[in-house]
Amino acid sequence: MAGRFAPRTPTTRTTYRGGHVPVPAPSPQPRPEPQAEAEARVLELGHDLDLGLTLGPLRRGPADPTFRTTSDGSVWRASRTPDGPGTLRVRVHVGAVAAEAWGPGATWLLDGLPALLGADDEPDAFVPRHKLLALTHRARRGLRLTRTGLVMESLIPSVLEQKVTTDEAYGSWRHLVRTHGEPAPGPAPDGMYVMPDARTWAMIPSWEWHRANVDGKRAATVVRAARVARRMEEAAHMAPADARKRLELIPGIGPWTSAETVQRSNGAPDEVTTGDLHLPGIVGWALAGDRAADDAAMLELLAPYEGQRHRAARLILLSGRVPPRRAPRLAPNNITRL
Repeated sequence: MAGRFAPRTPTTRTTYRGGHVPVPAPSPQPRPEPQAEAEARVLELGHDLDLGLTLGPLRRGPADPTFRTTSDGSVWRASRTPDGPGTLRVRVHVGAVAAEAWGPGATWLLDGLPALLGADDEPDAFVPRHKLLALTHRARRGLRLTRTGLVMESLIPSVLEQKVTTDEAYGSWRHLVRTHGEPAPGPAPDGMYVMPDARTWAMIPSWEWHRANVDGKRAATVVRAARVARRMEEAAHMAPADARKRLELIPGIGPWTSAETVQRSNGAPDEVTTGDLHLPGIVGWALAGDRAADDAAMLELLAPYEGQRHRAARLILLSGRVPPRRAPRLAPNNITRL
């Protein structure tokens, strides 16, 4: 499966910059009381946690209707859980995480909060073998690999990102979620939506995919996955390698898409993305000065980090050491004009 082409706005590209979302520092005030009708939890932290680094890979562009940051240092997510739609608000405050949730999926979201914030992650298992990675690992102590436990919410946008610019994919995701999803429950910021359920995805007519700037091949892949959504969601409870095999049974889902999905849904520290247009060259340049590296060369360079190769790749992306651009950025396509 091929990866994404170069974005027009590189700072919003998840795999290009490592998935860091700026989150405003919380104001120095007492922890806010939960709002009416909200379920609330407090999670004590025994380690550093950077919400922007940990949850950043879940945002699909700066205008993602399912993800929002606010000036008080909160991160908001709107998700479709096995129990129904839900809105989650998370904020770090004085060594603890205060979380509130609304909607039928509120309890499910709060139960999954520790995994979402990387409680299952083991960053100390990562042993740097290169100076660049040692320095970045030390500077990004708040990075934890998230585990959402939700497959379809990562699989569908990953399919939309196949072989197109990120601007195109993000625009398609926004259009489809806003048009066919539903407003996020609770006092979510304006413009937040929960993505459609599986039946709705499967019933979107061809002209609506066209309006969303999604070609027939990607649309058909989403529909095929939506028709077996329950089986897809089971992959969240499998070992990452087995989860990828389950996803790749769907025509149109290959190694690139399955890796991008499982990294988020399963919190897989070793599932490195192959088939990406840029990642091999970035890894090759950072570790060996080889901007022409292919997947095989990338995997060879990452071999010392077996078990933590995805984390190594993210740290390389976060280091900012990327090869200089040699060609103009690819202009996005717009099939809605046809």
